[in-house]
Amino acid sequence: EVQLVESGGGLVQAGESLRLSCASSGFTFDDYAIAWFRQAPGKEREVVSCFATSNGDTYYGDSVKGRFTVSTDNAKNTFDLQLNRLQPEDTATYYCAAEYGLGLPGRIEASTFRFWGQGTQVTVSS
Repeated sequence: EVQLVESGGGLVQAGESLRLSCASSGFTFDDYAIAWFRQAPGKEREVVSCFATSNGDTYYGDSVKGRFTVSTDNAKNTFDLQLNRLQPEDTATYYCAAEYGLGLPGRIEASTFRFWGQGTQVTVSS
């Protein structure tokens, strides 16, 4: 059974940083696309970043490029998201998602991913 568990959310001030972690189990880390999505109240779920474990290809959403960075620890099956220079508009519930496949998915959107974590809240005050 595939399981994803996020941690690391919290309340920070604008300009500060957070590190989110996604612990995975139940699947081989080698051949999956692992993604971070976020969803703010009243808004659609949007992709933050996506990483292909098979070849290391990485995608970042336009709103987070240059500020957020993903990293993986294949030995521990964890997928982290470093959030720097946070802004109030980054406030959302952040979700880790996974889907089997080689390389990045052709469409990096919520409907592509079958497996989801429960989410972790990030709140940025101004």
